[in-house]
Amino acid sequence: MKTELAHYPKEELMRMLTTMQTIRAFEEKAGMMYGLRKIGGFCHLYTGQEAVAGGAISALDLSKDYVVTAYRDHGLAIACGMDPKKAMAELFGKVTGCSRGKGGSMHLFDVEHHFLGGNGIVGAQIPVAAGVAFSQQYRESGGVTLCFFGDGAFHQGAVHETFNLGKIWDLPVVFIVENNQWGMGTNWKKVSAVDDFSVTAGAYGMKGYSCDGLDVLDVRATIEQAVADARLGWPSLIEARTYRYKGHSMSDPQKYRTREEIDEYRKRDAIQSFKFRLSEAKMLTEKEWDDLTRRIDAQIEEAVAFAEESPEPSLEELYTDVYA
Repeated sequence: MKTELAHYPKEELMRMLTTMQTIRAFEEKAGMMYGLRKIGGFCHLYTGQEAVAGGAISALDLSKDYVVTAYRDHGLAIACGMDPKKAMAELFGKVTGCSRGKGGSMHLFDVEHHFLGGNGIVGAQIPVAAGVAFSQQYRESGGVTLCFFGDGAFHQGAVHETFNLGKIWDLPVVFIVENNQWGMGTNWKKVSAVDDFSVTAGAYGMKGYSCDGLDVLDVRATIEQAVADARLGWPSLIEARTYRYKGHSMSDPQKYRTREEIDEYRKRDAIQSFKFRLSEAKMLTEKEWDDLTRRIDAQIEEAVAFAEESPEPSLEELYTDVYA
């Protein structure tokens, strides 16, 4: 059952649409820049999954809540409020990037906006999220940690150790599986004993939720409930069933799936579906949409120009932020 548009004010709905379209424009431009060899190393695009970031982060209070994720991190970083200039400069390996050009695509980080990565090791961010949530609980901040990871990470041992500990300590944490259905090149059904990840929450005494990761309002409503529970000390697990349009990374030839499969999911595109709903409800005109996309495109072009013009890190930068 779809969440009604009337449940949220127009300003909030437009904010979610803007977030999703900004992520889409950023990722499409990042893909182009990778093709031009302006970006090197690994690069995992979020294209297709925008509704998860757009809905989930809009449910938070980022004055006290935190977000931790894996290496497909551009979209969530932007949703948290990271300046696209800093994100793009980081992809370019420039000193003006959010990690001073030393982290690259997989290690975006923004203390100001409570975005704690961007983690390159599969599943490594999940115990980290428990630590962040423990800090919130200990300090009695009232904050919640959202921990995002992919279906490919779900079977890591540390994931289940953290689920167990999270419930034992009743941590204010929400675990979110962004199930884009392909762990690198393997369909999740081939490597999972269950085809609904949310049911495993019961094994740890947690609540389990499922939501349509291609419907930003379904994501938003589900995360709102889970965050409210987490503030009361009830951790939970959410499966957001979504889909990535691009390969696992930019070097992925995608021979494991068909063009027809991708095209079928594009028919359910989260941004276009949400735009259609807003238009049908007379909440968005074509002019407003054109103005919005024009403004976002200009912002992303500005981010690329900023990255191009920024200097590379000096050799001395190798020794900053080294703690041991």
